[in-house]
Amino acid sequence: MRIRLDIAYDGSHFRGWAKQPGLRTVQGTLEDALTRVLGGDPRLVVAGRTDAGVHASGQVAHLDLDESQRERLEARRGGASAVETLARRLTGVTGAYSDVAVLRTSLAPEGFDARFSAVWRRYSYRLADATAGYDPLERLRTTTVRPALDEKAMDAAARSLLGLHDFAAYCKPREEATTIRTLLEFDWRRDAEGVLIANVRADAFCHSMVRALVGACVAVGEGRLDVDDVALIRDGLERVPEVKVLAARGLTLAEVGYPADELLAVRAEQTRARRDAE
Repeated sequence: MRIRLDIAYDGSHFRGWAKQPGLRTVQGTLEDALTRVLGGDPRLVVAGRTDAGVHASGQVAHLDLDESQRERLEARRGGASAVETLARRLTGVTGAYSDVAVLRTSLAPEGFDARFSAVWRRYSYRLADATAGYDPLERLRTTTVRPALDEKAMDAAARSLLGLHDFAAYCKPREEATTIRTLLEFDWRRDAEGVLIANVRADAFCHSMVRALVGACVAVGEGRLDVDDVALIRDGLERVPEVKVLAARGLTLAEVGYPADELLAVRAEQTRARRDAE
């Protein structure tokens, strides 16, 4: 039995998603809770491994149950209802005011893989400048900069980066990992309180890519870079000191996109083959 979990968390006090000995992580916290509910040694496979301090409102993971765990899950009630109530049982373990929550649990469709079936990921980034001002109630999920930023120039710079490109200039390098990505959406707007909100969607992201892209746009908003410079930097394929990687606190994984159910297995197979080739 494979179960899909839809997850949200405040990343402020986590050392990222991935389980690490001696450190508090989202994966470790959830797997500990699953062990208490289901027993055994549960292992979550996640759509996107977020870094330390990064939040999520739309994270997705899957979990495969062995026979013993399935029997324990269905001990109270059987079938789909047992799967759907798992989220509530996990909340009973993590606590009503926990900084991580499993929002929904559902029986995964045939061929579903939280990581390899995904076709895109969407992030948002919250940025308060002098126009918006500082709101202490939003401090854990908003990065603050001192100057007033030109949001129109930032939006134009963001849109100039769209498409299939090598984003090595906007990634922290990892050995033998590709930096070629398809940036599907990248734009900026101000919300009702004047906070700048970046919307970033791509087929996948390399390490620190979103925060570096945001940093480039902030440099444009401050007037340190021109709109055209961000694409020139991208095409130069090397990191430059003008582009700062902004703080994790402003970043949230908002949504993960998947194809129709009948295409899930094909998509997962294609993604695995591409990763192996890379």
